[in-house]
Amino acid sequence: MQGSTVDIRTIPSIVGGDPDSRISIVAAKSIPAKKYGINTGEPVSMAMRKCPGLVVVHSDFDWYIRCSRAFKAIVQEYAPIMESYSIDEVFLDMSGMHLIYPDPIKTAYEIKDRIYEELGFTVNVGIGYNKLCAKMASDFEKPNKVHTLFTEEIPEKMWPLDVGELFSCGKATAEKLRHFNIKTIGDLAKASMEELSLILGERGANHYHNYANGIDNSPVSNEREDEKSYSAETTVEDDLTDLESINKILLAQADIVSARMRADGAKCRCVSVTFRNLDFVTRSHQKKMYESTDLTSTIYEVAKELMKESWKGESLRLVGLGLSDLDREGFEQASLFVDEKKEKHKALDATLDSIRGRYGSGSVKRAATMDMSRNINKKHQASLDQDK
Repeated sequence: MQGSTVDIRTIPSIVGGDPDSRISIVAAKSIPAKKYGINTGEPVSMAMRKCPGLVVVHSDFDWYIRCSRAFKAIVQEYAPIMESYSIDEVFLDMSGMHLIYPDPIKTAYEIKDRIYEELGFTVNVGIGYNKLCAKMASDFEKPNKVHTLFTEEIPEKMWPLDVGELFSCGKATAEKLRHFNIKTIGDLAKASMEELSLILGERGANHYHNYANGIDNSPVSNEREDEKSYSAETTVEDDLTDLESINKILLAQADIVSARMRADGAKCRCVSVTFRNLDFVTRSHQKKMYESTDLTSTIYEVAKELMKESWKGESLRLVGLGLSDLDREGFEQASLFVDEKKEKHKALDATLDSIRGRYGSGSVKRAATMDMSRNINKKHQASLDQDK
């Protein structure tokens, strides 16, 4: 931890928000904290009950982004194709690099050690014939390790693991599989497709059976796949009970998701709103538009209309906004007359995008959202910075 005499990696510690806030979750945990049964994604308050002396460190997104860029700059030196999987994970395609790096394990140690020596933090490196095996290997024993998971090693290294440790297998899927006595990845690999199809459906059966057997044909790609939709959700500190407060959050979300969409050169034809009440009942409502748009003001007006039509006045704890049915062709309906209001909104969006692109997403806010800023989930405010 910068400026501290204590290395938080060596003590029970987490990165998270205010323990008294119900929206605060564990974003990351140290290995000593893991021994207390603390899990990423659980409420900070629950983590502190498991470990009363737990040290809580608040997130610093700007610092994470700087570290991410420095880490990726080092890694990218070793192969022409690097896929950024997340802020702290990448895939390297080392195909054809054997003349330069004949020993992949030695190269992995070189990358890992360089990152530690030059940047001061540790990474795990996984090596495999495909992305799945490399990802699974990287999640083996931590920290600061290199692991392999080649095809011949799958029965020994991967099959004995709990089925929930298979990459992409969530809690609900894992529980469903355990209910049918499929407890390990090996059990899943050996299960019949007929049985799995009854449990998971045909598509799910194919996916998880392939993964359990180490089969993954997805390429490592420098190009990020086009987003199919853009969305933001906000869980609030105080229950939402009036339309004015809900609309302020919708405006902040429209600002975020429309800017992300514009950055990718897309427009949407469908706007949707989602909301969840205190009984955790979630509802959604959407509207298809005749003409695609990327204007924050238009998206916000549609979102307000949708919320007014569908919300029945109950107290809410979550509000979300989504954009879909995307158009990336850049066509726009021609008009004989200049819509001055529309042009002003375009100019405003462009100005805000430019400022945020240079100084971060929190550098400028619309006045109408200022008093609601404490209710906005920080991870969505940082989404533009993470995408840069």
